[in-house]
Amino acid sequence: MRIALLMTTLLVLAGCARLPLGATPAPAAAPAAEARGGLPTGSIIYGAAPPMFGEQPLQSLTARLDDIKDLGTDALWLAPICATDDMGAISYATTDYKALRPDYGSMADLKALVAGAHKRGIKVLLDFVPNHTSVGHPFYKDAAAKGPSSPYWNYYMRDGAGKPQHYFDWSNLINLNYGNPAVQALMTDACSFWLKEAKVDGFRMDAAWGVKERTPTYWPQLRKALAAVKPGVFLLAEAGARDPYYVANGFDAAYDWTEELGHAAWEKVFDQPATAGDALRKAMAGSKQAPDRVARFLANNDTGDRFITRHGAAVQRVAATLLLTMPGFPIIYNGDEVGAEFSPYADPPPINWDDPQHLRGVYRQLGGLRHQVPSLAHGAFTEIAVKGAPGVYAFTRDAGNGDVALVVLNFGGAATAELPLPKALLPFATGGKLVDTLGAPNPPDAVDGVMKISLPATRALVLVPFTDKAPLPR
Repeated sequence: MRIALLMTTLLVLAGCARLPLGATPAPAAAPAAEARGGLPTGSIIYGAAPPMFGEQPLQSLTARLDDIKDLGTDALWLAPICATDDMGAISYATTDYKALRPDYGSMADLKALVAGAHKRGIKVLLDFVPNHTSVGHPFYKDAAAKGPSSPYWNYYMRDGAGKPQHYFDWSNLINLNYGNPAVQALMTDACSFWLKEAKVDGFRMDAAWGVKERTPTYWPQLRKALAAVKPGVFLLAEAGARDPYYVANGFDAAYDWTEELGHAAWEKVFDQPATAGDALRKAMAGSKQAPDRVARFLANNDTGDRFITRHGAAVQRVAATLLLTMPGFPIIYNGDEVGAEFSPYADPPPINWDDPQHLRGVYRQLGGLRHQVPSLAHGAFTEIAVKGAPGVYAFTRDAGNGDVALVVLNFGGAATAELPLPKALLPFATGGKLVDTLGAPNPPDAVDGVMKISLPATRALVLVPFTDKAPLPR
């Protein structure tokens, strides 16, 4: 379908876009998105902890697949499904890598979920826990009982005195010894099992940084083994994308962390909305490594209170626009789209889907735009040096041949910003050729390549070019 028709449809749905009379979108011959594993670059990932969807976790999640797809979702990331001795809603304390948590449902339930997702064009990724096992795992219990005579003694990292090793305060999560070929075989076999048995499409590898730190040769070996089982398997590293190791050694994407372990690049950016634009520019300055291989998020299982709790609905609307127009793989997590408020590890009740802040429509529209405007999914990213408005952040996404989008985000109060436009936008910078897909009035023409634009508080614009060469389809 031509971009002209798709964009027009979106603008009509938005209900208030002001197009020049007789306008159509500028012609664009956008290149196809490059695949990362089995997912095209720019794909949207939805993170889900099944118990938060209902009392029959896997069945309840399956029942919401249409709503999840409606957001533009390309992949569903499931919280760890393996057997555990920690029965919280989300548990990384694995006791059996080839058994399903019985409280989540049956293997038949999982297969029905995967089949339902595939029917809707959604890939399924499992949150897999290769760094450690629970102290309740039979292998650890055997080693603890029998000492060095146990066949599993050397499955675990130990100090010189034989004391088992763990990270942080994770005293119940003991690091596996990847120097032992039996451990490598165990994990490769377990991953292969889920690809074959449940027909999943890939994995988010928990604490991938830990395995890399101890045995960096394992990840490329695993990639090769899994690709033989399922060509196009997708691997997401819970590790910082600023470290080039991960995408060079088998992973399709890694987290948008700073160089500090576990700290998101946008962690403090939105604390002061009046200067969030400046803060984003500083955060992005350290994030130049393969931007299309970055998994970005406003919230996940490790970010504590939800984004809306910390920053409010108005800022979340603008931040969601940032998330879903940036390069990489945006992650929507467990009810972000309805402003769900909870603490992930406090065993929250099922999500209330009432959407009191009316956020779902925002996410739905942005997900649609990302799929229907190719530049937003996989166009080149260029940051704009905004002048006069520290709360404003702006950038372009350019897929070539006129398929370009200008994104302007005001996190603070009303402001007037000057935007020096890049070359790709100059042909559309005058004559009313730029139109906001989110429904704001047309922006003013640029003068000498600079657009001076007045923005209401907490307003997001996604501007695309239109020309007057043909009548607007009705």
